[in-house]
Amino acid sequence: MIQNFKEATLGKTGLKVFRLGLSASYLPGEKTIRRSIELGINYFFAYGFDRQMTKSLPKLIQSNREKFVLATGAYNYIWGFQNLEKALEKRLRQFKTDYIDLFMFLGVLKPKEFNEQTRDALRKLRETGKVKAIGMSCHDRKFAGELAKNDELDALMIRYNAAHCGAEEDIFPHLTHHTPGIISYTATRWSYLLRRPRTWSKTEPLPTAPMCYRFVLSNPNVDVCMTAPSNIKQLEENVRALELGVLNSDEMNFMKRFGDVVHNQKKWFM
Repeated sequence: MIQNFKEATLGKTGLKVFRLGLSASYLPGEKTIRRSIELGINYFFAYGFDRQMTKSLPKLIQSNREKFVLATGAYNYIWGFQNLEKALEKRLRQFKTDYIDLFMFLGVLKPKEFNEQTRDALRKLRETGKVKAIGMSCHDRKFAGELAKNDELDALMIRYNAAHCGAEEDIFPHLTHHTPGIISYTATRWSYLLRRPRTWSKTEPLPTAPMCYRFVLSNPNVDVCMTAPSNIKQLEENVRALELGVLNSDEMNFMKRFGDVVHNQKKWFM
């Protein structure tokens, strides 16, 4: 049972978060980023090379920095070890801040890519006080489940949507109240959950983006679901969806049925 559909505590970090987080992947513009704050969003994920976020966010959060959760990180370059300390210092300069709330190692595909050297480097960054919490984004669900079970990180960023529900078996059962916070991405499965599959009847409706977000947030294990609107209208529509709360049984069954169809389509990526 979700006591508060709009707000959560990000796992053991203690960070209070609005359950929709904003990414600037689709170039929403400064007005949209500003509007997201007016609507209550306080969790922002920035790649570091998404210039709209690096340009707009520092001046928008500077006066009330403690109210916002800034998540960023360093990328997994599989051909060699990235200096996480240098990456952190660059992010601090970009966002004109003394600390990062959540610093992650991003884009791990296989367990060997998140070796002890990288884990130790993350832990040392947290010890400096320049990072409040550490985490990782991971495409290997079973590995993410092991990390959750062993309580190694403060947060995990994972894929979860109606077409990809594997986290319900591989990750969520390993979570307790004091284990990693969960941030999910691709709620619309890169918009495939908004398109009509060839095998889906033309007389049946399609999910909306807000329904996709509500599906994800109806799972109490998810603390933050990322959204990446391209304009204010999309942003406001997605945030308003939270007023509707948890999907009812008919809506949930519809989303799961549609998600299964999308998942089983032949496609060029998984």
